[in-house]
Amino acid sequence: MRLGFDVGGTKTDAVVVAPSDPRGGDAADQRILARVRRATGWGADAVITTILDAVDELAAAVDMPPAAFTSLGIGMPGQVASGGAVVTHAVNLGIDELDLALALGPRLGIPVRAENDVKAAAVGASVLRGADTLTSMAYLNLGTGIAAGFVHGGRLWRGVHGAAGEVGHISVDPTGPLCRCGQRGCIEAFSGGAAVAERWGRPAALPVRDVFDAADAGDPLAVQLRRGLAYGVASAIRVIVLSTDVDAVVLGGGVTALGDRMLRPVLAELDTSAAASPFLRSLRLSERVDLLSPGSPAAALGAAILGAESEQEAVFHG
Repeated sequence: MRLGFDVGGTKTDAVVVAPSDPRGGDAADQRILARVRRATGWGADAVITTILDAVDELAAAVDMPPAAFTSLGIGMPGQVASGGAVVTHAVNLGIDELDLALALGPRLGIPVRAENDVKAAAVGASVLRGADTLTSMAYLNLGTGIAAGFVHGGRLWRGVHGAAGEVGHISVDPTGPLCRCGQRGCIEAFSGGAAVAERWGRPAALPVRDVFDAADAGDPLAVQLRRGLAYGVASAIRVIVLSTDVDAVVLGGGVTALGDRMLRPVLAELDTSAAASPFLRSLRLSERVDLLSPGSPAAALGAAILGAESEQEAVFHG
């Protein structure tokens, strides 16, 4: 049995997974035995405490000591070198640099591996979507920011420097809104939750939902922001398919909690652009788009699967 964690800026989602076949199984043949969710602490020490407490809770749920698990995989925002366990620039967690293997390995006695959370979610989404039916898949995360992860032949594709999928900062309109990266008209400036909230400028617990509610009521600014969000997401889908020609683009992340309210204008935007282009029509872009179920454990599941790779490498200190 393996542990998988999705450590986010506000919550930590953690699972225990095992092959459906007790004699073994590939990455696409996993079942979740237990799941817990906890608030994430701020800063390196608090994050480690959050993880350790969740490990204890999961161990109790399946009635086995933590050291009996075969590996721990952790998905986190920030940069992670391929095959390693050092996370850097996880600003949403208050972490500049954290060696998770060093911090957790000696205490748990099991191999530890980390991965960027979006890439981990891509692996988990490919399993939940049906990896055996797909040759390739892109996972497009619509959250505070915008990023994608790619799975081909059941394997995560990171690119040479691990930057594959950083589509949020592709400019799709040089006269568009200013992005935090300094460019104008980035996909993230149109569709990122933080950018939409900043441009909306009104207090709300769920700013993107507030924008959609106000747009339904006819508010001009909200209508403009909703249209821009759909344009940005549709642009990201076009870029992904035109660059990689994946079988499917699965949408996930906090913004997708709006469900069909978000998906319908995105598909309409794709169909509008396809109507003017026989080439785009031939690609059937809107037919390739799927929505991850709300509350899906994709990132935690993907982290557990990726963590299994460390079982052979024994990535722990102590």
